[in-house]
Amino acid sequence: MAKKSEITVKDVTIKTIAVNDIDYICITDIARQKNDTDPNGVIANWMRNRNTVEFLGIWETLNNPNFNPLEFEGFRKEAGLNAFTLSPSRWVVATNAIGILSQSGRYGGTYAVSDIAFEFSSWISVEFRLYLVKEFQRLKAEEQKMLGWTAKRELSKINYRIHTDAIKSHLIPEEVTREQANIIYAEEADVLNVAMFGMTAKQWREANPELKGNIRDYATINELICLSNMENINAVLINDGIPQGERLVKLNRIAIQQMQVLEGNNNRKLLK
Repeated sequence: MAKKSEITVKDVTIKTIAVNDIDYICITDIARQKNDTDPNGVIANWMRNRNTVEFLGIWETLNNPNFNPLEFEGFRKEAGLNAFTLSPSRWVVATNAIGILSQSGRYGGTYAVSDIAFEFSSWISVEFRLYLVKEFQRLKAEEQKMLGWTAKRELSKINYRIHTDAIKSHLIPEEVTREQANIIYAEEADVLNVAMFGMTAKQWREANPELKGNIRDYATINELICLSNMENINAVLINDGIPQGERLVKLNRIAIQQMQVLEGNNNRKLLK
């Protein structure tokens, strides 16, 4: 399934999609800068240019093992002639190209990989290309940031499993009901919540009734890193038989120390 997004370049909304981990930019949206009523005609005029055909062919040769070079040579020989025309669909079907694709529906239009889209935008306007490159790079940086947050969230879930296994082995008596076990798990999860955030999960939900999810879904990357470390440490403390109250104070001190390192934040106070 394609991943869809948008960027704004000089007050113009340009759609982007990712298909099979390849990023594509909507050149139909870019073409509207030159002719808002006939963007497809702008793309067709660009593609009939000999330099364009050579650029597309070289890009496919470098990036597409299934590219058909014989069809490319035929287009290159005809490019620039008065009678020569070339549409994106004709190019794709004839050469097995992957650098350009067409989408239908609300996100419809002609899309091109970033290299080709940047080349097309230069043909439209060098200034527009510079703004486009800047905004596209910003979009990818934001995606990488979110990917890092997701990875840290998943790491926290893995460590939570280690944490609950330690609780099951050392804190839950034999022959308890599932409901009784869940109470103990929840209490231990709140030991970490109080140590890190200064409140239990229930207190957070009562303070934020309009938000979905739980307190950890709104944690920063640094807080998730700290939580991941604390879950491992708490598992060790449980194995060592340290009472819950003592573990809470130790974990709070650890949270403060680690967050000071990560953020240089001296505002948190030890639990009394």
